[in-house]
Amino acid sequence: MFRTRSKAEREAARAERKALRYRKRHHGKATKRLKKIRISSGLYIAPSFLGVLAFFVIPFIVVIYYSLVDNPISGNFVFLDNYRRIIKNLSFQTAIKNTFTFSVIAVPLAVILSLVLAIVLEAKIPFKSQFRTFFLSPLMVPVASIVLIWQVLFHYNGAVNDVMMALGGSKIDWFKSDYALVVVIILFLWKNLGYNMILFMAALASIPKDVLEVARLESATPFQTFFYIKTRYLSSTFLFVTIMSLISSFKIFREVYLLTGDHPVDTIYTLQHMMNNAFNSLDYQKLSAAAILMSLVMIVIIGILFIVENYFGKDVEG
Repeated sequence: MFRTRSKAEREAARAERKALRYRKRHHGKATKRLKKIRISSGLYIAPSFLGVLAFFVIPFIVVIYYSLVDNPISGNFVFLDNYRRIIKNLSFQTAIKNTFTFSVIAVPLAVILSLVLAIVLEAKIPFKSQFRTFFLSPLMVPVASIVLIWQVLFHYNGAVNDVMMALGGSKIDWFKSDYALVVVIILFLWKNLGYNMILFMAALASIPKDVLEVARLESATPFQTFFYIKTRYLSSTFLFVTIMSLISSFKIFREVYLLTGDHPVDTIYTLQHMMNNAFNSLDYQKLSAAAILMSLVMIVIIGILFIVENYFGKDVEG
């Protein structure tokens, strides 16, 4: 026997059906709106995606292909023979050693000195703006002009040798001696310290003031505040500055080439010199194998840096 529903129950059922129709109608509108947003977002991203695909992804695949064949014309597959040949090449070994030496010295100096400069500029010191301008000026000067300045300073008859002669020393052929590496490191630091310094200054300014205030109230020393608090908040900036400095150290070829040409003294013969000379001799398979090896090394180093940053900065990330 069926029970007759009350008026209140019928009203509730009617309201529920109405709400269900409303949800379905608005869900359909929301779905259409979401599809439109996805399509418009895809159209905005498409030019950048196509550019990356055309100028980075496809050329990289072509480089991998060249590294596995005997030459681009015949295209005979030789697997890892090109890699074995390049690893045994004395020029490649010299270039790897010099590039590694330069990066190991220059990159830590670039990171540490730029952090020190940022900390100094945080304090109230005289001639603060002039001091900052000196390190930021390389960002506004073309590379060719910077190289010209270095040639004037470190030429055999340049300003540095004139000062050394005035002090009772002897002249040094800076670009053709073991001191060439020192000259290039100084050039690298002067060119990159300003940019790194600005990044550290921004990171230092973003550290929460209440955290620093609590440290002062707890009688923490400046060294404790820096190593236990500031370095935690600076971890992501450390990572970015280190990666950018590392990439810049691999690109120092441009300055060295303008200073010394295709074949500099052995101490500053970098991996890019070897690759440039291989390109000039149309040895594409040798060039490609060297490029792939260089990419693998960079991937490993950057991966290690990310792991270290995640370990030290995980407790301050939001």
